[in-house]
Amino acid sequence: MVTHRAAVLGSPIGHSLSPVLHTAAYRALGLDDWEYTAVEVAAGGLGDHVARLDPSWRGLSLTMPLKEIAFDIVADVSAVARSSGVINTLLRRGDEWVGDNTDVAGMVRSLRDATSALAGLGRFDAVVIVGSGATARSAVCAVAEVGARHVDFMVRGEPRVRTLQQAQQSGMSVGRLGLGAWPEHVDLVVSTVPGVAWVDVASTLPHGDGVVLDVVYADGASLLASAARERGYAVVPGTDMLLHQAVEQVRLMTGRTPPIEAMRTALTDALALRHP
Repeated sequence: MVTHRAAVLGSPIGHSLSPVLHTAAYRALGLDDWEYTAVEVAAGGLGDHVARLDPSWRGLSLTMPLKEIAFDIVADVSAVARSSGVINTLLRRGDEWVGDNTDVAGMVRSLRDATSALAGLGRFDAVVIVGSGATARSAVCAVAEVGARHVDFMVRGEPRVRTLQQAQQSGMSVGRLGLGAWPEHVDLVVSTVPGVAWVDVASTLPHGDGVVLDVVYADGASLLASAARERGYAVVPGTDMLLHQAVEQVRLMTGRTPPIEAMRTALTDALALRHP
C-alpha cells in the first residue's frame, strides 16, 4: 500500500527521467510504500495543484516553468534556493511546504567529478554561461562554489538583470557575449538552453582543454556538446547533473542515504532505450 507520494511537476513533462531515478532509489532502499510519478502542471496551475495534495504527498520535484513562481506558494526556503532565486524541490513540513534547490548541488558534484580527472585544471578563471534564465541562476551559484572569478553570459539579447546582480553579489566580475562571440580562452562553459536553438554558439566554439557542462538532456547530445567533444573539451552531460540533483532530492524527501549506483544504473538503462 502506497503511503508516501512524490512527483515531478512541469510542462512539458513527458521527457523527464526523474521517475526512473526516484523509483530506482525506492526499490534499492526497500521503500515499497513510496511512489513517484510525473504530472503535467503549467505555470498558472502550481498553487492550486499543490493545495489539493493530501498529507501522503511528501515531496515534489519542479522543472520548467515552475522553478521561480514556486516562491509564491512556500512557507520558507533554503539558503541556496534564496541565493539562486530558484526552487526545484518542494518538501512537506507539517501542513506547509518549503522550497529547496538541488540543481546547484547536482552541478557542483558533476563539475568536481569531471575536473578531478583533468590534471592541471585547478580552478575556473574564465567561465561562460549560455543563457541567463532560471537554470543559469543555479549555474551562477555552482560556478561560484567551485571558485570561478569571472563569468560571461552568452545571450541572444540582454542578460536578465537579476542573474547579473546575483553573479556580482557572489564576488565574480561579469560580462556579456553575443551569440558565438567566444573569448580566446575559456575554462568552463555551462549551457542552460536547448542545444538545437543556437547553431552559431556551437559552430564558433574555439578549440580548448576546459570543461563543457550541457545542462539540457531531453534530446540527447546537443550541437554544443558534440562540437566541444571534437575540439578537445571534457563534456559533462546534463544527465550527470540530473543524477546528482536527484540523489540530493531522495535524501531530502526520504531521510535515507541515496543508493547512487542503483540510480546511475537505472538512468543508463533508460538512456540506452531512449537513444539506442
